[in-house]
Amino acid sequence: MKVDWDKSKYFKASEFICSHTGTENMDAYFIEKLNMLRQIYGKPMTVSSGYRDSTHPVEAMKKDPKGGAHVSGKAADILIERAEAYKLLSLAFDVGFTGIGVNQKGGARFLHLDTIESSPTRPRPTIWSY
Repeated sequence: MKVDWDKSKYFKASEFICSHTGTENMDAYFIEKLNMLRQIYGKPMTVSSGYRDSTHPVEAMKKDPKGGAHVSGKAADILIERAEAYKLLSLAFDVGFTGIGVNQKGGARFLHLDTIESSPTRPRPTIWSY
């Protein structure tokens, strides 16, 4: 289902545009969950990667021909680090995100959040590190 961006309290479509194609195809349920998380967290959240077209170089490198969760519009990477990452991570579990990736090393520290459904190739709920 397409997002009605006029009803999104904390996020704008421009934050989720694919850097490769300039398109945006986010899932309404995912954006609803992200708005809920932002409400509970109580602080701004910076999106570093939202929607990615299947032709995006990161997606083209993946083994799955359908691409990753970002292709479905049901994922975003949020720039956050250290104690704030810990706080956001614990809240993300409570809100019901089904996939959580943690990158807390190097210069671009982030949490990947998604709401994709469980499948044989992508069991959910799950958590991983980069």
